Amino acid sequence: MIESFFSDATAPFAIALCLMALIALLEVIGALMGLAPSDMIDSMLPEVDVDADMDIDVELDIDVDGALDGAGSPLDTDAVSAPDAPGAGPLSSILGWLCVGRVPVLVLLMIFLTAFGLSGFFVQGVAQSILPFALPVIIAVVPAIFTGVFATRWAGLALAKVMPKEQTEAVSQKRFIGRIATIVRGEARADLPAEAKLTDRYGQTHYLLVVPDLADAVFTAGEEVLVVKQVGGRYRVIANPNPHLSDA
Repeated sequence: MIESFFSDATAPFAIALCLMALIALLEVIGALMGLAPSDMIDSMLPEVDVDADMDIDVELDIDVDGALDGAGSPLDTDAVSAPDAPGAGPLSSILGWLCVGRVPVLVLLMIFLTAFGLSGFFVQGVAQSILPFALPVIIAVVPAIFTGVFATRWAGLALAKVMPKEQTEAVSQKRFIGRIATIVRGEARADLPAEAKLTDRYGQTHYLLVVPDLADAVFTAGEEVLVVKQVGGRYRVIANPNPHLSDA
């Protein structure tokens, strides 16, 4: 039975099903160890906009020549990064169509591998019941790939509707750039992060570790800061250069 499962005609589909089982096992082991493989992989993917209108969260209406930072010095506008323009490029469009960003990518991969593997075995089974031989693999994989892609799309849309709100409406951490946060705990120095609170476009609250972008800046609890850059798990901030941004 093992030999027929991994025969030349069905080897790609068997490998796909085995890979799906391996991913599921790793997810279970990760959950038991307090790890999240899905989150780690999602964080490495390109920015994907899950909204049809693709609107920008905030517009930085700052007078470049006259804006001042919290210390009263001219604001270094090169340090301020506007939010990444979402949906740029065909890769982002494809990932968005496949519901990446609304459903964890490993879940989508497992759906694709399962649909691809099962449909491949089905195609070869039907072919062998009609013909005296199995189809060449290069032909059999074509309908299997189409089935896998569309099954991933449909299952992703269904899962996005029933998954928790914080999963389906999660904002990419890169979108925090250009938003206003408030220091809530600690004192932010160049070598010492503080905790800041930020509200995203959906009204959800996030807590970030922030450090000043300028080496000599210091921010204390209650001060508003503008997120300008992400470096690892920390965010670089400057003083809020415009009080109107607080209402953005």
